[in-house]
Amino acid sequence: MFKNCFKIIFVAIILTGCKKASEKIEQVPKSSQESSNIDWGKGQKYYSSQIIEAIKWLDTLQKVGFLQEETKPTFFRVRSFFKKAEPFAGYLNPETTHKTNGPALPIYKEDSGKVVQPVGFQKLEETIYDDSVNQDDFYREIRVLKGLLNNLKNMIGQRPLTEKRFFIATHQQLMRINSLSVVGFDTPVSGESIKEISLSLKSLFEMYELTIQNLIVEKDKEVDVSLKSAIDKAVHFVDGNTDFETFDRYTFIRDYFNPVVRVWVKVRKVSGLWDGKTNAHIFNFDAPTFFEKDSFKADFFLDFNDKKPSIEKIELGEKLFFDKNLSGTGNVSCATCHLPEQGYTDGLKLSIGNQGSRLKRNSPTLLNSVYQRNFFWDGRAGTIESQIKSVFNNKQEFATEVHRFSDNILEKDTTYRSMFVKAFGKVPASNRETIRAISTYLSTLQSFNSKFDKNIRGEEDTYTASEKNGFNLFTGKALCATCHFIPLTNGTVPPFFAETEKEVIGVPETKANKKWDDDLGFYWVFEEDLHKGMFKTPSIRNAALTAPYMHNGVYDSLEEVMGFYNKGGGAGLGFDIPHQTLPFDNLNLTEQEIKDLVAFINTLTDNQHVKAY
Repeated sequence: MFKNCFKIIFVAIILTGCKKASEKIEQVPKSSQESSNIDWGKGQKYYSSQIIEAIKWLDTLQKVGFLQEETKPTFFRVRSFFKKAEPFAGYLNPETTHKTNGPALPIYKEDSGKVVQPVGFQKLEETIYDDSVNQDDFYREIRVLKGLLNNLKNMIGQRPLTEKRFFIATHQQLMRINSLSVVGFDTPVSGESIKEISLSLKSLFEMYELTIQNLIVEKDKEVDVSLKSAIDKAVHFVDGNTDFETFDRYTFIRDYFNPVVRVWVKVRKVSGLWDGKTNAHIFNFDAPTFFEKDSFKADFFLDFNDKKPSIEKIELGEKLFFDKNLSGTGNVSCATCHLPEQGYTDGLKLSIGNQGSRLKRNSPTLLNSVYQRNFFWDGRAGTIESQIKSVFNNKQEFATEVHRFSDNILEKDTTYRSMFVKAFGKVPASNRETIRAISTYLSTLQSFNSKFDKNIRGEEDTYTASEKNGFNLFTGKALCATCHFIPLTNGTVPPFFAETEKEVIGVPETKANKKWDDDLGFYWVFEEDLHKGMFKTPSIRNAALTAPYMHNGVYDSLEEVMGFYNKGGGAGLGFDIPHQTLPFDNLNLTEQEIKDLVAFINTLTDNQHVKAY
């Protein structure tokens, strides 16, 4: 059993991201000849029946009452039926599904400035496991949850299941298993989500049997046999040990779950029902696992005009990235604070501005930075383009007006004229094209070929016992992966990737751990108490290259960082942080376990882009 890693999720981001995703996927494709022979209505009825059963058992939970012998078993019965309906519910209505099975967080509504208390399964779970809670809250939370489930029931009943919806919904559910169920995100208090892995996999096969199995048997019987075998083996492995702390996640993902994903991709291809082509999702549906170099599409996060950027744009962006003439003072470039040989950081506690003075924060890595919904440490910029604009405007950094393109650059380097014409068809009059070119270059700084990736994909078998244990700790006892979601290891939340989380962890002013740092982070945007000391969750990939750590560079080593988390963050150190999103309790990690965690993090290093220019 372990504590919830509370997170603050901002409604405006979720509503916008999920709504747009939902709008894009609502077009029903024309059915192929094979699809016309499939009774998709059976699949829709399956999902409907599961959500109806969930509501019935929720009514039973209400009758059972609070703190009774059957309260917890009945609650998990409700969850079991919901999990079977979750793939299609999540596809059709990401927002409501997120509320239903998302973190037990207070939600800040940007439009009204009000803080809304959390609802859904995770909040109800907290209540059930806390005997000090008023039973009125228990019944109120059941009523709210029932309303959410009824909303999903109505939508599932009204919206037909199609081949495209089926394959996308299933892929998203596989992502949930990989990144949420495995790490205990769904059931943060009880740790029961390990058992739910088995449930989700069995449900996947039940849906397969109801819909496309006959088609797959007809086209390639071996694929049908392979799918059943892979799922049976994965289920058997999970059922053999559902204990949260001792479950071997590394072995499960590498040897049992990845084979399920691989054969499922084959199933989709053999079926001939849907080609997997869509611009509305981050996934490369042809990638055989979630750990490939191309499993996630970077252009999903880019401006519409820059999706699938040309080589000319990328080359121009790279040249601009290293050019000090972009700055008003002519003495700093993007690479001044983001050196390739140091993992696109500068190795300093606090970066240095154009006048030689220290800036307020540490420079984060740019590797994999495209896979985010917020930028800067405090997450104030919503796109990579707006982040670059802010650097241009900052008097301590580029000190160059965004709307003005400097003729000085073209005079000092005449090659720019032809490069801009090739990339954009013109020589710009403003910095807009410059910013777009830099952002497309940054989108190429992807890092998914580390020792970890090669081992988890099964390409090599070089992991040590310490590294394997470190991964299992990262995704288990240490709770790291409930905030740093695998495989990206940042705070961009799967399976919709519509928002990047920010956390309040209580980073100290100095490594002496005596005082909470006075940088309030995201608080300055809305001046809401919930946001005091809130910063974006960064990627852990290449962390071995990017010391010192935290927004203020307070810790020089990964061991010091692990020690901070092991003590329970700032609140665990004794700071007064009422809205800390990190568990206050000591993680009880041993000295060897901390070494193992560091050993695992070191395997996330990918030197592909780490070179001197």
